[in-house]
Amino acid sequence: MSAQVRPRVGTMIGDPSGIGPEVVAKAWATGEVHAVSRPVLIGSADVMRQAVQIAGLGLQVRAVSDPREIADSPDILDVIDDRALRPEDILVAQDNLASGVAVGSWLGLADRLARRGDLDATIMGPVSASALKMAGALHKAVRVTPGETYLLLLTGPLRVLHLTDHVPLRQVCDTISADLVLDALTLLDRTFRQWGMPEPRIAVAGLNAHSDGIEDAEQIAPGVARARAAGIDATGPISPDTVFRRCIEQHYDVVLAMYHDQGHIAVKTWGFSGNCVVVLGLPYLHLSVAHGTAYDIAGKGVANHAMMLNAMKSAGAFCGGSGF
Repeated sequence: MSAQVRPRVGTMIGDPSGIGPEVVAKAWATGEVHAVSRPVLIGSADVMRQAVQIAGLGLQVRAVSDPREIADSPDILDVIDDRALRPEDILVAQDNLASGVAVGSWLGLADRLARRGDLDATIMGPVSASALKMAGALHKAVRVTPGETYLLLLTGPLRVLHLTDHVPLRQVCDTISADLVLDALTLLDRTFRQWGMPEPRIAVAGLNAHSDGIEDAEQIAPGVARARAAGIDATGPISPDTVFRRCIEQHYDVVLAMYHDQGHIAVKTWGFSGNCVVVLGLPYLHLSVAHGTAYDIAGKGVANHAMMLNAMKSAGAFCGGSGF
């Protein structure tokens, strides 16, 4: 991929008190990210200098004010630093107000840059909901809303889109509808085609055991039938205790799960390390990682960067239409 076509991908470094800056630095240092994108970081240059030292890396850290100023080098960490975090306020391994304020500012900056076309994709490093709440900035994090945005988890051959995400289980039955199933399948089919899969095969998980319930027959199945009538290769509802294995064995390319734990348990059991998260339905490509701030190991230099590396590489590949 030439320098002219590699997309600009902005990675928000995550909560500065956690492992986000460390895994971002380690992923950057592999040199693999630059093969598919022109990366830039959004956060604190001071925090990234500390992360480079913690990780034992020989990278230079440079503050820039615009994505167009990047050095585009695996040896130079370019950081768009809005000075939302003072050096004296950097704390490790604990929730705190200063980190929450800074992360809220960085998330807002990443969103603005993407919406005005300065970035082709964004990635959110691991954040602390508690710190964001302290700062009154929890709304800055991308929220998943059924019918508007959907969470897609990717780990090897297992790809899972969630019809609902952080919805109480007792409300899931009332949320599922044929219209919602059709909307999710339409978006999923269109997205996978844009990413380079010409004929995605979508398996739809049932809600009840063996897909034998009112919701399966009256809400899920009609949505699948309407999707098939529109030319989408969707099958289901399929018994949820077998559908994920069938995707792993590559009988299907992706599974539409009905609720958070139905999909997350399958993904995190099959291949937790290295997976990444994509939010579908936004006006730009947005990814994240499926782990948190890991305060217990923050600052020790031992954090695994596999998920962050996968997210950064996937962002560039998906923007270029070569994600599969």
